[in-house]
Formats: sequence, C-alpha cells, structure tokens
Amino acid sequence: MPDDRKLGLALLEAQGKRPKDLGDLVAVKTASGRLVDLHTPLDPTTAVTPVLASSADGLQVIRHSTAHVMADAVQRLFPGTKVTIGPAIEDGFYYDFDKPGGSFSEDDLAQIERAMLDVIRADTPFSRSVVSREEAIATFEKLGESFKVEIIRAIPEGEEVSLYRHGEAGREWFDVCEGPHVPRTGFLRAIKLTHVAGAYWRGDERNPMLQRIYGTAFPSKKALDEHLKLIEEAKARDHRKLGKELELFHFDAVAPAMPFFLPRGAYVYNELVGYIRGLYQEFGYEEVITPQAFDPRLFRTSGHLGNYNENMYRLWTEDLFEVEPGQKPDPRGPREVLQDASFALKPMNCPSHCVIFGSKKRSYRDLPWRVADFGRLHRYERGGVVHGLSRVRSFCQDDAHIFCAAESVSVEIESFIKLLYLVYHAFKFEDIGIRLATRPEKRIGGDDLWDFAEKALAQGLERAGLAYELAPGEGAFYGPKVEFHVKDALKRSWQLGTIQYDPNLPERFDLTYVGEDGKEHRPVMLHRAILGSLERFFSVYLEHCGGNFPAWIAPRQAMVLTVSDKSDEYARKVVARLKAKGLRVEADTSADKLGAKIRNARMTRVPYMLVVGPKEAETESVGVRSRDAGELGAMHVDAFAERLLGESRPPRSVG
Repeated sequence: MPDDRKLGLALLEAQGKRPKDLGDLVAVKTASGRLVDLHTPLDPTTAVTPVLASSADGLQVIRHSTAHVMADAVQRLFPGTKVTIGPAIEDGFYYDFDKPGGSFSEDDLAQIERAMLDVIRADTPFSRSVVSREEAIATFEKLGESFKVEIIRAIPEGEEVSLYRHGEAGREWFDVCEGPHVPRTGFLRAIKLTHVAGAYWRGDERNPMLQRIYGTAFPSKKALDEHLKLIEEAKARDHRKLGKELELFHFDAVAPAMPFFLPRGAYVYNELVGYIRGLYQEFGYEEVITPQAFDPRLFRTSGHLGNYNENMYRLWTEDLFEVEPGQKPDPRGPREVLQDASFALKPMNCPSHCVIFGSKKRSYRDLPWRVADFGRLHRYERGGVVHGLSRVRSFCQDDAHIFCAAESVSVEIESFIKLLYLVYHAFKFEDIGIRLATRPEKRIGGDDLWDFAEKALAQGLERAGLAYELAPGEGAFYGPKVEFHVKDALKRSWQLGTIQYDPNLPERFDLTYVGEDGKEHRPVMLHRAILGSLERFFSVYLEHCGGNFPAWIAPRQAMVLTVSDKSDEYARKVVARLKAKGLRVEADTSADKLGAKIRNARMTRVPYMLVVGPKEAETESVGVRSRDAGELGAMHVDAFAERLLGESRPPRSVG
C-alpha cells in the first residue's frame, strides 16, 4: 500500500474510524467541512471522517482527478495546447483549453477518451508537492502556460501553492491545484467525455475564446450508464427544443436574450402568474405596480449604482444635452453626463417597494406588510452566459417583500415556507433541499446583527419542522438567506425559491414605523421569491414535465380528431360545446387520416384526444384517449366536460 494511503488509514484508525471498505477510501473530511486527500499532511489531532468513492464527496474527488487525466491526454495528443482551469461540477467536470488550429471534433473526443483509459490503466499515483509562488510561475512560464501563470499570480500572498502530479516516470503530467485527488489513477473506473463548447476565459467575451471539454465520471459503470441515459433524456427535454416544437416562445436578434412568448407560451406564463396571484390573496399579500425606469438617485440610495453598474441598462433622452438660452454647456463629456443623469431600467423591485413603504407614516398595526410585484426587470447579462429562458436579460419574478418587526421574522418565514411547499407540490417538485447561507467575509453590519438574523432564519425553519444544511459564508453581503433547491424528474437540482433577511435597505432609505411604545423603530425587510424568475422557472418546469403540461395549465386541453370529413360538423359542435364551458379545445379537421392526426396530437402533448365519427355523433359522445392514462373509451360530451373541468382547477387549496 502506498505511503499516503497508510498515513490516511493510520489517522482514521487512531480516531476509531477505520472504513469497512479500505479500497474505497479516497479522502477524509475535517470537522469544518474541508475535503482533504490522502496526499495532504494533517495534524494527527485533527478530527476527520472517511470519504469513500461511493459518497457524494468522493464523487467530487473522482471527477476532479478525472479532469486532470483528461488534460494530460489532451496535451499528449495535441501538443501546443494550453490548459486553464478544470473543476468538478455537479454532473461531472470540465477543462478549458486554448487549442491551436480550432475546436475539438467528435473524433477528437473519442481519441482523448482512449488516451485517458491508457493513463487510468497505468494506475500511477497522484502526488502532491508545495512550491513557492516564484518557482510555480517560473515553471509554467517555461512551459508557455500563460493562463496558468495568470492563475498563480492571482493566488493571494501567503497562501500555499501546491502542484499535483501523476503519470509514469519521464511522462509525468502536473498542474497547479489545491486538490483533493484520488490516491491513484486506477481509482477512476467509469469515465465518459460528453461534449465540447466554447467558453470565454474568465467568462468575459473580451477575453480569448477557449474550448471547454465536458465529461463525467462515476465509481462504477452501472452508475455511469444510468447517468448517460438521463443525459439523453435531458436532450429530448431541452426547453429550447420543446419551446420551438410546441410553439411556446421565440428569440430574435432584434432583442438579444429577451424572449418573445407566443400565444401558447403566453397562456402558460399568465397561468403561472395567475396561480401565484390567487395564493397571494390567501396568504395576505398586497400587489403593487411600480415603474420600469427610475431617476438614478434611487439606485444610488439603494447601492446598485456603484455595485451593480455593469448589469444595469441606462436610458437617455435628447434633452440631456440641450443647453437653455443663456446657459453654458456642461463642461463634462457625454459619458459623464449620461452616467450622472440618465435614468435606469430597474434590475429588481426592492428599491421601489422601499419608496412605497416610506411614502406615508406607518404604525406597528400596519405590520407585517407583504407587498408583491410582477413588474418586468432588466439585467444585462454577458453574451457568454445567456442560455434560452434559463438566463435572460428581460424577465419577471414572483417577487415580494415583507416589512416586519424583527421579532416577527421567524413567524413570517414559517408562513412563507408553507406557501412555497404548496406551490412546489402543485408542480410535482417533491424532493426539496434547504440551505441556510450564513455571513460572508465581506459584509455590512455588526456580528450581533448577523447573530440575530441567522438565528431568526434558523428558528423559522425549525418552526416549520424542516431539516436544512448550513452553507457557511454564502449569504448576501447585507444579510443571510435560506435557499430552496428542488430536484426535477431527471434528478437535477435547481435553486428556485429564496428568502433573505435584509436590515440594510430599510437603513439606507431611512424607513421607520411607530411601535406600541410610541417611538420610531426600523423594520426588517425580507426579500422572497418562490418561482424566482418566471422565465427560468418556465424552462425548469418545461423540462421537468417534458412538455406534458397538466390540464389546468396546458394551453390546449383537448384536441378533437375526426375519423373522416363526414364528422367535421359534429367535431365543430363538440368544440363549441366544450369551449362554452370554458375549456380550451381545438379540432383537427384536416384531410389527414386518423392515424396521422393522432400522431400530430401526440407531438403537441395535448392532455386529451377526442376521436369522433358517425357513432359518436349519434350518441353525443367522444372517444377519449388520455395522454397520461391511456384509452378511456367512449364518454358523453357533458361527462367528459365535467371530468376536464375537475382537472382544470388550479391546485390552490391551502389545506
């Protein structure tokens, strides 16, 4: 057994934590949550727990190590290619390369994968060494690895610089890396390269375009095969593909990254808003409508101008540059004039809600005040990060803010969670993970305020009887937050809802209310969303249901299909009869044969197909085929209408 494995096992055995499967041990985890591989020296008194390859943490170690093996294979096969970064990510790993002569092809990926398997079969150990910044810079400068030199220079002074190596003597490959890594390349038992994409260095389109190779790795071939099946299913469910096939939304270069919702998509979108709006009435929210464009002074008060400039759209009008008779021209240049005086499109609603709260004197009797807003928001996202509906520049949130006394925070969080779970269950999101993100290093406010805020959020979760994980240091600069992560039908995790504790904006806008003691007090502001961006939720839900919208939200609930043109008149009567009851029904009276009509209806994923012919016309019935339940047989038109009406009611009962 290699020395590093012996050291790792000795450390665990000394603490009575010897794992059952010694061959599966890849790392250890400290009490603070730090993953440490078996190459990294630790104080023998450090409390650790074993990390096995089959665990979630072990999977991250495997994937990061596989990324190194991939980069090794790439540089062997394509000399002159420079490496940049290669992290493990949720579904696998990637590495960014600067490859001379263009991008990688599918044939290249297959060749790289074969070379990776050669490295893995050699079963050489990973080794770790600590070097000085100067030595690391000199080493990578000599290799011509300019991106690595830039990365090393960005490492803060005083931080350890470590190199990881693997490979046979004379052919070792190494990279600057903080780890962790598996003990040997032979631990990498199931790998697959999936695709190539372009990626700007540092995510900035002003930087060079790199080639990003994505891959994945698992502890076993069985787990890998299951994952690859999910990838294929994800391609079939891609919301951009379904959006085009189902005629839901459209993108055009005249409004980059700003979606056009087509009639069917607009119906679903409005139903999302209407569903949430209906629940607001039950949970005590009041809705407001606020402007799109604001004087820049608002965003200077809120702190957005100065901290969020690069993501804000600015507006200007001709009169900014007009000079009144007798006045001297502004000595500043056009850029300075625009920065100082041009209005801005709002990137979020919170500042305008602060304006409304402060527009009149408030009493403790007015609290809590729950204010909701479906206004459009605009944020400039770089071209390299926009993606379908998932990341857009124009969007709407189911945004709301709760102004309350500090002592009411935990009760408000409990109520919010009840509402959130009701909504998620309505959309069949059953697997929900919760994280409490605590104070980051860079923050405003004293520790006593953060102690109170974090405790209030934790108490709200505990009052709701919910387990949660801590996410140390991941809170916003102004306050901690609770994040809600849902898993979709493909087992992918998405952060949707959030509730954030903010004492900062009430302070900046000098908001107060008169308490029972007759004195002025500062309210707490809770930022909260359930769906989040409706555009992003639309994309997540579309992929979750695979385009099979339930009847209550489907743009078309049923399609009447005629056996022949002799039944066209009856089909039109059925459509009229069902529409009169408020149902969304259309008829296919084309010249296609019934089989083709059925195939076309299936392609649109309509919940019900209603087949009609002479027999159905005589009995005022329809032959019902359910998308989800299969063949249901003949039903009287009115009986079917009652069935569909029952499924058309939004699941909005509080219970």
